[in-house]
Amino acid sequence: MLVTLTDVSKGFLDETILEKINMSINEGDKIGLMGVNGAGKTTLLNIIAGVLPCDEGTVSKKSNLEIGYLQQNEALDDGNTLEEEIKSALERTYTVRRLMAEISAKMASADVGSDEYKRLENEYAALDNEYTALDGYTADTRINRVLTGLGFRDFDLKMKTSALSGGEKMRFGMAKILLRNPELLILDEPTNHLDFSMLAWLEDYIKSYKGAVLTVSHDRYFLDSIVSSIYEIEQKHIYKYKGGYSAFIKQKEERLRVLEKEYDKQQQELTAMRDYVSRNLARSSSSNSVGSRVKALEKMEIMQKPNPRPKDIHFKFDYDIEPHKTVLTVKDMGVHVGDRVTGKQLYDNISLEVLCGDKIAIVGKNGVGKSSFLKAIMKRISCSGTVRFGGNVKVAYFDQELRDLDLNDTVIEAVHKQFPTKTDFEIRSALGRLLIEDEAVFKRVRELSGANRAKVQFCIIMFKRANVLILDEPTNHLDYIAKEALDEALKQFTGTLITVSHDRYFLNNVPTKIIEMFPDGLEIYNGKYDYYLEHRKTVQPQVTEKQDSEQKTAYMASKLNKADERKRRAKINALSKEIEALEGEIEELKTLSATEEIVTDYVKLGEVLEEIKQKEAALEEKEIEWLELSE
Repeated sequence: MLVTLTDVSKGFLDETILEKINMSINEGDKIGLMGVNGAGKTTLLNIIAGVLPCDEGTVSKKSNLEIGYLQQNEALDDGNTLEEEIKSALERTYTVRRLMAEISAKMASADVGSDEYKRLENEYAALDNEYTALDGYTADTRINRVLTGLGFRDFDLKMKTSALSGGEKMRFGMAKILLRNPELLILDEPTNHLDFSMLAWLEDYIKSYKGAVLTVSHDRYFLDSIVSSIYEIEQKHIYKYKGGYSAFIKQKEERLRVLEKEYDKQQQELTAMRDYVSRNLARSSSSNSVGSRVKALEKMEIMQKPNPRPKDIHFKFDYDIEPHKTVLTVKDMGVHVGDRVTGKQLYDNISLEVLCGDKIAIVGKNGVGKSSFLKAIMKRISCSGTVRFGGNVKVAYFDQELRDLDLNDTVIEAVHKQFPTKTDFEIRSALGRLLIEDEAVFKRVRELSGANRAKVQFCIIMFKRANVLILDEPTNHLDYIAKEALDEALKQFTGTLITVSHDRYFLNNVPTKIIEMFPDGLEIYNGKYDYYLEHRKTVQPQVTEKQDSEQKTAYMASKLNKADERKRRAKINALSKEIEALEGEIEELKTLSATEEIVTDYVKLGEVLEEIKQKEAALEEKEIEWLELSE
């Protein structure tokens, strides 16, 4: 047992956030923590991490438990270099390494067999045991592995952390915590600012992580991938479910269904028993049976009425006119951002044809220009080439930054501006289906949460009755309940969808075609996200009309790529064998260094230690090379 919460309650001012929370975290657990926005997830993490005290109840922790807590606004020291931040994360490892080097140098000048030599020898052995426990011998390899996985392989470690962007600071903060290898790893929204390759790396890392992991995440695919149980905070209480996100959704629905059924059944029994008692109480002939039923009523444990289910949120996208077969034609598009001289060419010669009924998701590395592509289609930024919509096309656009909303408008004004002929009743009814109700419709847009601002934008889109939806990160601001509802509505939508999204669960549910964007073109995959993952390394770029010479060039390039891939795999296999051999040699040398013959001969001991050092350096080089080839 690492952490146990017993009847923990917490409130702020006059509002109770958490009530009678019971929860346990054991060695090796991989737990997801869920709840709608504002449910108290971060508050609970802070209590477990010791950042906040609870008002009632107890929090028991294993003695000397080390907790690594990645908060959403993870702070770095802007005055430090990246290297200094890493050393602060592995402070004890670097201290022990330095002390071992100092003692080794002293042993080299001490008389073998002397009391001083024996004292130094004992100190060195104790430090070596600690260094091994700290995984010090693999520290440099782990540093390279984590930094590479989180996108810092090519960064200069001498640079100041102040030079990092907000997203990079978040990722580097995560790298620091992962390098510490805490027994309990607490992650608050760890998938923010990670691209697909980083997400896949993090999932693999957490799956093999020896410690326990507790994470809050809105990334449904991530939760399905890494956790074995989920706790959900619902109306101040907490409930546990086995499995990942998909299992949680099914189990929660079944739990509520059974609970409601059992409550209704008991209420019927209670009503029947009370009715029998009231009808027969005065009749002496039935006094025994009445008495037994009264006793049964007194002993019965009365179930509490289940919490009312939260209202369903309803997205619905309808349209009135069918568009022509070809909805959108993009030919030789180029997008340049920034100043003509100092700006950046995102891509050039991008061509795409979208047909009626297509549901397309555009993916690609961060910064490749996916959102700019949508903006160029919508003529919100300039581009070269041709962008042409087909006949009878009516487009609605969702901007992930929600810039189309005037922050000073009230909610009802924001919608009314777009649709002046709609009555207040029609607008309020539509907003109500998105759970923006009562006085909330008179709030200023600036006062709304990100989720509710997104819902206002979706209300406007639904009123447009567009047959083509262009959505930039549509699930970004929504909690999981709203995401599920949006997924279903877009699956039911019979029009055309073009979307950019990092939400892999959404990508596995809604689109039927994935398009990966590169600076010099597109690759099209006729399937959902898992299909794209499976085929992305083997599917060749789509070939359009080319001259014979270009086809031959592409064919030869393909052959070379396959040959290179075979060489890469062969090199990885060879490196794996070399790494295994080096690890065995190092282990043998360490065993040799502990023998009486070597320990009592400082010259031989120095030679053995030097050989260990050289082989560890060679091992590190091989492991780095293996990691780079495996990317």
